[in-house]
Amino acid sequence: MKELSIRQIQAQMASGQLTSELLVQSYLSRIEAFDPMVNAIIEINPDARSIARSLDQERSQGHVRGPMHGIPVLVKDNIETSDKMQTTAGSLALEGHYAKQDAFIIAKLRQAGAIILGKTNLSEWANFRGHKSTSGWSSRGGLTRNPYYLDRSACGSSSGSAVSVAANFCSVAIGTETDGSIICPSQTSGIVGFKPTRGLLSRTGIIPVALSQDMPGPMARSVEDVAFTLEAMIGEDISDLATLDIADHVIPHFVNALDSRGLRGARIGIARNMSGSNQQDLQILDNAVSRLEKLGATVIDPIIVPHVGQFSDAELKVLHFEFKDGLNRYLKGVPNHIDIRSIDDVISFNEKHRDRVMPYFGQEHMIDSRKKSDLGDQSYLNALAKSRLLAGEQGLRNAIEEHQLDAIVCLSGGKSWQIDLFHGDSHPWDTMATSGAAVAGYPHITIPGGYIYGLPVGLSFIGLPWQDAKVIKYAYAMEQRFPVRQPPEFLKSVED
Repeated sequence: MKELSIRQIQAQMASGQLTSELLVQSYLSRIEAFDPMVNAIIEINPDARSIARSLDQERSQGHVRGPMHGIPVLVKDNIETSDKMQTTAGSLALEGHYAKQDAFIIAKLRQAGAIILGKTNLSEWANFRGHKSTSGWSSRGGLTRNPYYLDRSACGSSSGSAVSVAANFCSVAIGTETDGSIICPSQTSGIVGFKPTRGLLSRTGIIPVALSQDMPGPMARSVEDVAFTLEAMIGEDISDLATLDIADHVIPHFVNALDSRGLRGARIGIARNMSGSNQQDLQILDNAVSRLEKLGATVIDPIIVPHVGQFSDAELKVLHFEFKDGLNRYLKGVPNHIDIRSIDDVISFNEKHRDRVMPYFGQEHMIDSRKKSDLGDQSYLNALAKSRLLAGEQGLRNAIEEHQLDAIVCLSGGKSWQIDLFHGDSHPWDTMATSGAAVAGYPHITIPGGYIYGLPVGLSFIGLPWQDAKVIKYAYAMEQRFPVRQPPEFLKSVED
């Protein structure tokens, strides 16, 4: 099946060459053929075809809701969908949990005409369960594999969403990020992933890790498709107070802001202290610097982002406090037939079903979280203030303002590592791309930057809060003038 962008799909539907129902069937056929190799899909929406037929009927009557009309979308399994699919965060403890209503962003997507095609696998509990976890593994969904080399990690926690896009099971998917869970799997699967400014998208209806950092975001094969999907999900949500800040900012039409000449005159800082020391990886960054200059950007190379790696302990303390608080609040609202009402219940369930839930790694993060008190605890408040200060005002913002930058560029990560279920993730990277933007709530987009032994490495653009359109525009300009993405071939190992 040929890879199609949203714009191409809409053109073919408008001309009568394609229908949404046929597109859904094509994706389902591809999933049936290739998902057994990568295990990215945890559940398929049994009503996808009938929803597609209904949207085709609307189109035939002259009603097209917008660019997302009839577009199948795959959704990470920690995002609620009020349909015949479960929402479990990959955990057997929540098996049988059918959400009472759509997450806010899912409702927005449906209103825009998108079809929720299915749910994608993830690192269980969004990779906040055990210290030695394996990215892309969940007790409910099993292991998701990298589509470039099947013995390599897909990273996480939005593993299935990234792999689904790369493998052409959909044009776009939705992931979530607390720290790196959109950026890492996107860069590792050679696609575009965007973590927006905190507050641009609602978190209502998403199983939480940490409210101060959690964000959903679109994942696609092109920046334009990310922009189309992002526009469809934006909206103020009274249940998520962070989105009320949208009213204080002019939110442009992200697609209209795209410009292949958008880097002309931009001041871009190269954060080498966030890009690691691997020489093969750094060659990709050096190539990016040359391309940025050819596209008319003023490049300041290098810049130093202060405090990189100096707030990780404070951040982890925040995550433990907020995970307990957020998960307890969430579980109180699950349907009565689910006998899981607190983090204590989850821990007990996992212990009782250890052979199925914890064959490879434990639940240390859950146990550490359970020990925390409430969010009025002064140690929590101090950790939150410290991590935000070092990541944001004294970190990324300091570097941007000191050099009068429009954006910071760095490597998103490095080439994927071999899967090791018994010892957990062991990636050799020393890149530090994700934590600053995640903790500070700044926008962060990754695009394919290059390949090492056929394994993708991503390039990141990071900006100040509410400058989402700017970093998307810069990423688009780079992508359009220097496209590097290569579709995966599902090879068994690098030696193939």
